[in-house]
Amino acid sequence: MSVALNGRVTGTGKPLIILHGLFGSMENLGAIAKRLEDQWQIHALNQRNHGRSPHSDVMDYPAMAADVIAYMDAQGLSSAAILGHSMGGKTAMQVALTYPDRVDHLIVADIAPVTYKPRHDAILEGMTAIDPSGFKSRQEADVALAHYVEMPGVRQFLLKNLERIPTGESGAGGFRWRINVPVIEACYPNLAAAPEGDAFEGPTLFIKGADSAYIQDKHRDEIARLFPKAELQIIEGTGHWLHAEQPDRFAELCRNFLAA
Repeated sequence: MSVALNGRVTGTGKPLIILHGLFGSMENLGAIAKRLEDQWQIHALNQRNHGRSPHSDVMDYPAMAADVIAYMDAQGLSSAAILGHSMGGKTAMQVALTYPDRVDHLIVADIAPVTYKPRHDAILEGMTAIDPSGFKSRQEADVALAHYVEMPGVRQFLLKNLERIPTGESGAGGFRWRINVPVIEACYPNLAAAPEGDAFEGPTLFIKGADSAYIQDKHRDEIARLFPKAELQIIEGTGHWLHAEQPDRFAELCRNFLAA
């Protein structure tokens, strides 16, 4: 069953749906949205169990693709271009594979249509282990999370999911996770899995960070099988967060592809 995704609409023109990655929110691709909203109507969505979108005990790509279609139906969008990063890229691919007539152009940022080995065990362990309701500041949360997640930049990204507990609720004054950590942990194998379906014959662009290992040469056959019209662009000097590291180049690639 689909959920009603929280979204933000900016700009004018043909619709472009933007989908963030795991532990993220619509804000993650905000710099790209701003660079494209002069020519496209941007629909930045929070995926289920993320941001302000509803929580659900079900989390897999068929369900998440259905969420996007339900959003399009509610907005009166018969079709749209879709851009997804990481987990959002897999959701975007699943939409294209399952509902090909609803996708004009597909842009997949630094992810392949394959099953990956677990990569987020330490993050999930840390987010599950710490109790943010007792913290008085984000700094306290950062110190606690550092026992599990070494890289400061990753911790700062994760801590964007903290929100203050409103006055009048148990634990008021402390924090809570906005994302649905227990379900994400329980459904993690679904999120590591590959999208499935018949080949999508529409125009497709894969964008890879040159220093990232998420898209590898061994994935090219599967990309070609599911997305026979796919092209690959590589942004040098970037990793998995290529859209944040070089937003101008990333947006330029999207602009050229969408306008072609």
